[in-house]
Amino acid sequence: MPKNTDPNLLVGFEHSDDAAVYRLTDELALVTTADYITPPVDDPYVFGQVAAANALSDIYAMGAKPITCLNLVGFPSDKLGPEVLEGIIRGALSKITEAGAVLAGGHSTEDEEPKFGLAVTGIVHPQRYWANAGARPGDVLVLTKPIGSGALFNANRRHMVSAEALAACLATITTLNKAAAETLRQFEVHAATDITGFGLAGHGMELARASGVTLRITLADVPIMAEALEMYRRGVTTGVNLSNWALVEPHLRFEAVLPKWHREIVVDPQTSGGLFAALPAEQGPAAVDALHAAGVPDACIVGDVAPLEAPLHLIFR
Repeated sequence: MPKNTDPNLLVGFEHSDDAAVYRLTDELALVTTADYITPPVDDPYVFGQVAAANALSDIYAMGAKPITCLNLVGFPSDKLGPEVLEGIIRGALSKITEAGAVLAGGHSTEDEEPKFGLAVTGIVHPQRYWANAGARPGDVLVLTKPIGSGALFNANRRHMVSAEALAACLATITTLNKAAAETLRQFEVHAATDITGFGLAGHGMELARASGVTLRITLADVPIMAEALEMYRRGVTTGVNLSNWALVEPHLRFEAVLPKWHREIVVDPQTSGGLFAALPAEQGPAAVDALHAAGVPDACIVGDVAPLEAPLHLIFR
């Protein structure tokens, strides 16, 4: 893998971080990312909200503030009318505005199925960004949103999910990680990421590997969306569960005795998932209380950080 030599590139692609960080001055660094998804739901406005929240999350996962956004659009204009694209962009704009950022333009191409996302630029102090590397033995692990959206979306296509469970899932994934990031910035975050396509296990492993540690996660403490485990029990899966397993299995041990269908939840791919942060143990309870007070009700401590037990980076208890 080629290496960057510019000393102002503080975070590049070496540790699978959520965004790049480039220092402009001693007081200011740019944070840049891009992400797009296919529609998890049929409603164009909600699709735009989900896609925008998902892309903005990478900026929040670096401890930064988003400032500008560019639309990234793939659209089958021969199949869908302009009102669909307008709905997607209106949904995205609602979340961009909520984030305190601006929509400054974008790029579109013809595509066989709709795809939408954002390229986002944020700002952060060059000594106060968060990265995957930095978790320390003794830290606690805080997760700010429940997991399970991958199974729910696939099950919904088969009309297996209740309206209540789907509505709760959509409410979670259209919620920005803004309040969570702003609250956690009041504490000493040693490392952070967000939980998206590689699932809790995949993104946890990236953080653990970059930090040279082992994460011990208590599955009973991990918040899970309503009906997600039931979908796995009934045989639902996603198109990336197998590849996520291939990524993490050599570096993972289960100490919790669980049926195989229950274990699938750790590789369930999330869309616009929560922040996952390592911080000093003595700050963990106060951070969770502050997150709850800031309107992040599902935030909780889900485990801790231990010295590396090579080749293990993850232990699910």
